[in-house]
Amino acid sequence: MEFKDVLAISGMPGLYKYVARSNNGIIVESLADGKRMNATATSRVSALTEISMYTEGEDVPLAAVMTSMHDNYNGQQAISHKENPEKLKEAFAKVLPDYDRERVHVSDIKKVFAWYNILNSLGFTEYKLPEEESAE
Repeated sequence: MEFKDVLAISGMPGLYKYVARSNNGIIVESLADGKRMNATATSRVSALTEISMYTEGEDVPLAAVMTSMHDNYNGQQAISHKENPEKLKEAFAKVLPDYDRERVHVSDIKKVFAWYNILNSLGFTEYKLPEEESAE
């Protein structure tokens, strides 16, 4: 599985992998427990490659943030997303120093740390966007 195959579903915890189309949406598989479910057409499903973080300048793709986290934590697990908000903000500032402190909320930072730790536990080491892959 590659980074481009990882999905987030609004209102549902964790990350998912696309499996197949169904009559009324798509079938996804949880990366946490491998259970499959139907994500209906009304569910807000986002590929992680489509997500970016607000900064003081240009928005930064989540793939670049994840790569920075991987480098910052030397490929190890990051701090828990359950840490207190100040610790999370401080740790996130080390990963993305110029993030927009007004538009990036603690809930967003928690998601990034939770997602990174999930992907790290699955052995992810490269977070590439689709155009980066086709250029190689």
